[in-house]
Amino acid sequence: MYWEPDKECMSRVDMEQLQLERLQATLSRVYMNVPFYRKKFDELGIDPDNFRSLEDIQKLPFTLKNDLRDSYPYGLFAVPLRDVVRIHASSGTTGMSTVVGYTRNDIKTWSNLVARVLTAAGVTKDDVVQIAFGYSLFTGGFGLHYGAERIGASVIPISSGNTARQIKIMQDFRTTALVCTPSYAMHIADTIQEMGINTNSLSLKYGLFGAEPWSEEMRQEIQRKLKIIATDNYGLSEVMGPGVAGECLERNGLHINEDHFYAEIVNPETLVPVAPGETGELVITTLTKEAFPVIRFRTRDLTRFIPEPCPCGRKTMRMSRVMGRTDDMLIIKGVNVFPSQIEAVLFDIEGTEPHYQIVIDRKGPMDDVTVQVEVSESIFFDEMKKQNELMKQIKSRLASELGIGVEVKLVEKKTLQRSEGKARRVIDLRKL
Repeated sequence: MYWEPDKECMSRVDMEQLQLERLQATLSRVYMNVPFYRKKFDELGIDPDNFRSLEDIQKLPFTLKNDLRDSYPYGLFAVPLRDVVRIHASSGTTGMSTVVGYTRNDIKTWSNLVARVLTAAGVTKDDVVQIAFGYSLFTGGFGLHYGAERIGASVIPISSGNTARQIKIMQDFRTTALVCTPSYAMHIADTIQEMGINTNSLSLKYGLFGAEPWSEEMRQEIQRKLKIIATDNYGLSEVMGPGVAGECLERNGLHINEDHFYAEIVNPETLVPVAPGETGELVITTLTKEAFPVIRFRTRDLTRFIPEPCPCGRKTMRMSRVMGRTDDMLIIKGVNVFPSQIEAVLFDIEGTEPHYQIVIDRKGPMDDVTVQVEVSESIFFDEMKKQNELMKQIKSRLASELGIGVEVKLVEKKTLQRSEGKARRVIDLRKL
């Protein structure tokens, strides 16, 4: 079952020719309309009109997340703001978000690509899709919403949280496809059991999960508990959002929508392409984005290409499930969190010491985060009321900055282990 078989089943020769034509057009467009890229190209002596083969892409500069932050908010837009119909943004690690825009045509393309992912995962116009991603500047909720509407499915935009209500809606509205993070799907499954509801009484058939790392073991557990087919999908706001890649019902690698994204995998140290099948950092160039095209964006995600043909019949290249990241970004409850964000908050609160540790565990299906903070002796040995007030203040500030709640534990000075090299700020006990 395909959404756009002429593209998804295109021969390798035809796909590469289409990619080259679209890449040439994109390079000309960013050179003309984005001063950042024009300056980069001129510095390297790159003339977009002389671009003759896909291999030449290795001559192009990389785009980093810091480049996006430095261009806040609209510096990398390739069209006037009057042509932008949608703006999304990610949370910033230093106070600056990465802002992305979409033209009307970008939204249409986005909807089509998410429709591909949904169709590959088994969803049709006869399904009722419950979207339990947050509806906000985060691209996940809206991306899946428009894709589901595109294929004609009935969409329930319930957003995240309020698990008991999620389950009641699931029962009453006869939901057949659940869209959320895998950890939240596990939480829903456990809550269904606690409420004494027979899973067989539900209409669920499919689950499309993403936005955070998850293991094959977790997939099997979700499928067993909810009696569904669970598939993985991949996207990132800097490139488009969901719809970059997704699993088919074979569940053995994510098909990349190569007619809209040129993907490379490079060694994160040397930045040279790795051998076929080897693990490295995923780098993406957009081929059709109008408002916010990006050239060789370093995703920091570690994966590998799967060159073997897929039994589903799609000819697009597959990538393995993301195995980790090359930077210090954490994905907790579907939200991107940097230790530097936590550090900035702690340094701003009187009474805390410049030593902290972030402990992440997965208790049941949900991520559990505890920030251990060393505090001054006067506070640690002060009355419990003052300690509680400080903990409350830290928790409130962190929740506001990170967008998720975390636990806080105050510890005595010199309690946390010191290091002569890099401080070990994060202890991740999750088995992902």
